[in-house]
Amino acid sequence: MEVEAAYLPEQSDVATDKYVFAYHVTISNESDVPVTLARRHWYITDTNGKIREVEGEGVVGKTPEIGPGESHEYTSGTVIEGPIGTMKGSYEMFRPDGTSFKADIPEFELRMPRTLH
Repeated sequence: MEVEAAYLPEQSDVATDKYVFAYHVTISNESDVPVTLARRHWYITDTNGKIREVEGEGVVGKTPEIGPGESHEYTSGTVIEGPIGTMKGSYEMFRPDGTSFKADIPEFELRMPRTLH
């Protein structure tokens, strides 16, 4: 799994502590069976340590099936209160036999450029 985050200054409002970030995720299926991404669960932490949980069905309105050796990419976004934050979480994935597993999303940074931590 790969994640790239980018600060969106044109959508942010520093005066009101509204910092907008886009993140692009690439999910690769390295197994020998197709999997379906059914649910997402995120923990989003802002500069002040405030944690927000976001969970729901699929990603960006889809529950993609990812074949063996294939990847699925999507871009989404989040708003935090401060110039620095983090995201981490998991996806609930289903195999054709109905069994499920969680795919962990390692923590990644949300950082406005030229900001020290």
